[in-house]
Amino acid sequence: MAPSRLLRRVLLPGRSLCLLPATLCGGMVVLAWFFLDMVLADRLIPPVHANGLQRIRESWKTPSDSITALSPWPKDFSQGVTPVQCHSHNDYWRKVPLFDALSAGCVGVEADVWLDKTSNDLLVGHRASSLSADRTLQSLYIWPLTTILTRINDGANFSVPRSGVFEARPNASLTLLIDVKTDGHTSWPVVMDQLEPLRAGGWLSYWNRTGGGLAWRPIIVVGTGNTPFELVNADAEYRDVFFDAPLDQLADNASFTANNSYYASASLRKAAGIIWPWGPSRRQKETMKTMIDTAAARGLVSRFWGIPGWPKYLRMKLWRFLVESGIGTLNVDELFEAAQWIRNGKTFIQNFCTSKLHLCI
Repeated sequence: MAPSRLLRRVLLPGRSLCLLPATLCGGMVVLAWFFLDMVLADRLIPPVHANGLQRIRESWKTPSDSITALSPWPKDFSQGVTPVQCHSHNDYWRKVPLFDALSAGCVGVEADVWLDKTSNDLLVGHRASSLSADRTLQSLYIWPLTTILTRINDGANFSVPRSGVFEARPNASLTLLIDVKTDGHTSWPVVMDQLEPLRAGGWLSYWNRTGGGLAWRPIIVVGTGNTPFELVNADAEYRDVFFDAPLDQLADNASFTANNSYYASASLRKAAGIIWPWGPSRRQKETMKTMIDTAAARGLVSRFWGIPGWPKYLRMKLWRFLVESGIGTLNVDELFEAAQWIRNGKTFIQNFCTSKLHLCI
């Protein structure tokens, strides 16, 4: 819808055009957006589950708590949490990395890693200036996940499928997306070494050329950023890490398959262009849908990052379009809102956006 037409549409029963001056109409539209933001925020406040995850979130202070909080083991660890297809973008920014995402039910988490040349350790953070020695890939993700999976499967028979982190859906895998920020050829071997506790426990999903192809386990490790595709794809017989394929390049590149990649991701802005507050154009929708379909045909999980966070109306309109178009996973910053929306908010949005509310057209 063109901006000039949008500015003349307001919330008037039985009318589709504003009879007031365009400036006043525009102001009413802005007020309507703020109203939608407040209503949607209230309706998407998720319930708080009284379980082990919630107690860990309440008591967590430092990265060391990601391990100490698991002893003694909370038997109600993920009780009441239903996993949903959302990915915790820049998960390390959360108040409680990993555990916030698990509490929301998201099945993907993301860690930006930097190889520290002094310690040869992988530090986690968005920028080099934000790094600290106690926030590492191991302390925030590898060791806690190894401990969680070991305790959940305590006494289980090795010959049967392993249970994942979610009690409500034990067969669900959690994707650990590792975004390499430093040189990939020196950093990736360190990543592979640090995955050893998960590998030794049998927790990593893998591809085996002679053993039946893909075998799903509780954790799926995916490399992105400066991760070298040639290193991920180097072993022609076996791999337990996968690549984050470029979603916007799949149509022209047959190299990325379900045998070497898992996610297929792209910046929403780079893939579809600027999306204005009144929503994506028909051409933008067609572009996104084509990319989603191309990824699905390859057996890959499509993901767009950089979805606008404001106004909430636009964000949820995009969420709705992406979900209805078959997106593999929603890349989100608003964990609990997104998870609640995926569970039941979509119906609310659909019912709320009636023919009387022209902003939802």
